[in-house]
Amino acid sequence: MNSHDHDKVIINTVKKVAPSVVSIVISKYMPQIRDVSSTSFFNPFMFDIADDGAKQKVKVGGGSGFIVHPDGLILTNKHVVSEEDAEYMVITNDHKELPAKVLSRDPINDIAMLKVEAVGLPALELGDSTQLELGQTVIAIGNALGMFSNSVSKGIVSGLARTISASLSNGGHMENLRGVIQTDVAINQGNSGGPLLNLDGQAIAINTAVIFGAQNIGFSIPINLAKSDINDILKHGRIIKPYIGLMYTMLSKEAQEKYNLPVDHGALVMRDHLPDSKAVIDKSPAAKAGVKENDIITAINGKELAGDADFSDLLQACKVGDEIELNILRKDTPHKLKLTLEERT
Repeated sequence: MNSHDHDKVIINTVKKVAPSVVSIVISKYMPQIRDVSSTSFFNPFMFDIADDGAKQKVKVGGGSGFIVHPDGLILTNKHVVSEEDAEYMVITNDHKELPAKVLSRDPINDIAMLKVEAVGLPALELGDSTQLELGQTVIAIGNALGMFSNSVSKGIVSGLARTISASLSNGGHMENLRGVIQTDVAINQGNSGGPLLNLDGQAIAINTAVIFGAQNIGFSIPINLAKSDINDILKHGRIIKPYIGLMYTMLSKEAQEKYNLPVDHGALVMRDHLPDSKAVIDKSPAAKAGVKENDIITAINGKELAGDADFSDLLQACKVGDEIELNILRKDTPHKLKLTLEERT
């Protein structure tokens, strides 16, 4: 394919999918600011906060999303709609403003679902993210920096199945993202939540993060991780994920030497750095089964946590209500514990 034909394919793809991409406006009620410069000659400040409790609606952010069901279901990033006390407005490609409700925030992945009261919307076709190949051309469409709707970026897939830690929102805590797609597509705060597309116009990922200080490195959540969320919403009205109730870190040779541990693989049950953190959550399936802090989980249902095998990945392959068996090491002594996975709320 020559460059002219390649450009034509991209142009046609953008025209095809643009109606499915939306802007998300985030607003909050903030204390009213009033101009006092004309009323107080001696006041050195030009503005003051109103002291009568008055508030005004202020736009505090923006992002992108895309329609995945004609009856008003919209997919975006969890961090785009993380504010519990904010109001969300969806602006469609034809400039309709629709109030939006956050239906769910995925507890594992950077995925959220919004609902607007509308029917017959142009839903984007979802592709298969397992079919992506290194070097494949991809397109990102979004609401760049919350100001420029339908901004288009082109690039290639430069990495698959990446694991990153990133702060996904202003002042937000670090989140660990597994299995993400790395591209050289320009991703920023505004087009976060928008689709990453193949040349057939199918959404194959959700744009989510850029590593600050690095050039041309963006990350996207594979669309296949969102498909189960969409099906859960359509069937049950909520996202259903299995819950075990413990904190952990995956071990390595370096961790074994640092903590003087008996093995160099598995999941070490330990609390994180946050105040009041617990390694095992009270009344959780892990607590009921007798899992304790500093246990090392070496296998789930006989599958060893070695090599690239991650505890979270094996857990998410299970379903709510499944009984699972954990192989653990406790002070060098092996144990087997059985527990029943509950629904994460």
